[in-house]
Order: sequence, then structure tokens, then C-alpha cells
Amino acid sequence: MSKQAQRGTATEPGARQQLSRLILTGFMGAGKSTVGAILARKMGWRFIDLDDVIEAASQRTIAEIFRDCGEADFRRREREAVEQLSNQEQIVLALGGGAVEDESIRSLLIHPPDNCLVFLEAPLPELLARCTVGAKVRPLLAEPDALAARHTRRLPYYRTAHVTVATDGLAPQAVADQVLEHVSTLWLVNAGKR
Repeated sequence: MSKQAQRGTATEPGARQQLSRLILTGFMGAGKSTVGAILARKMGWRFIDLDDVIEAASQRTIAEIFRDCGEADFRRREREAVEQLSNQEQIVLALGGGAVEDESIRSLLIHPPDNCLVFLEAPLPELLARCTVGAKVRPLLAEPDALAARHTRRLPYYRTAHVTVATDGLAPQAVADQVLEHVSTLWLVNAGKR
């Protein structure tokens, strides 16, 4: 099941705003990077994984930043990366799972009328099961006792998204289709040129 938040514009009731940025949020394992890449291909837009942007700017992996500099430094780098991307157009952006905890990042994501923030939701056990597949190192998995509390703390922030799509039991292609279906009812979506 999915829900969509109603959006209004200052122009006229029921008018839809042109979409410039489709932004995916959710806990680790939600499928942000996988679904984001599918959405970008379907839309003819550029896909950007925020973690990749941070790693390129830092010349370190996310795991190394957490280990050597701490989470607070990583969150600072994350905020700077979101600020740099906030004026890009025709992008699908996959956020890190904790980006929404920062109030200034949430403001950059939610308030521009040409942004659509989508929460990819799934039960925590399914999310964690997805995280154990593949070779990507996830620093927060090293703290299993804190994961449930972290997930619970983030849920209210995730739920401020414009659109929520439940991903449990769905293949990434089906999730992408649901995202596009809901987004296109709220925004005008132009396909990019490739």
C-alpha cells in the first residue's frame, strides 16, 4: 500500500508543479539506489547516489569517514552535498538513510515546490535482511542494538515525505512503477533527453 500527500500550489487549485528533482529516502536497505537507477532510466534523468558524491569529494569511503572522522563529520559532508545538488534539475537523488534527521536538509528536500521526496518504506527485519546481501560495507550494521532505535527515531522524518511507497515483497521494478504512478498524479514530469 502507498499513500500520497496532497500538494497545492500558489497558482490555482489542483494545478501541478513541474518536477525537477525526485528524491528517495528511507532506511538502509530500502532500495533507494536500486530503485533510483531504474527511475532515472525510465525518466531519462540523471541518477545521483548521495553517498557516491560524498565519497568522491572526500576521496574516502563512507566506512572510512565514519571510522576516521565520526558520524557528525559525515553528516556535515552529507549536508554540504545536498546543498550543492539542490539546484540540479532532472535528477533522481538517492539519499543516505540518515540525511532526513538534519533539519536543514529536510527543509532543502521538502519545501522547494519542484522537489518530490519519496519515502521507500519496509519493515525493519526486511530492510536488515537486504543489507546483508552484497559486498557494500554498511558502518551502522556494526551496531545492531542501536539499529531499531535509529530506525524508530527516523520514521517521523521519513513520513514527512510527499509520497510513501511500501516496498516489502516488491521487486525494484514494481517499486519504481509505483513511485512514478504516484508522482505523476502530483507533479508534471518531463522526460529528459538522452
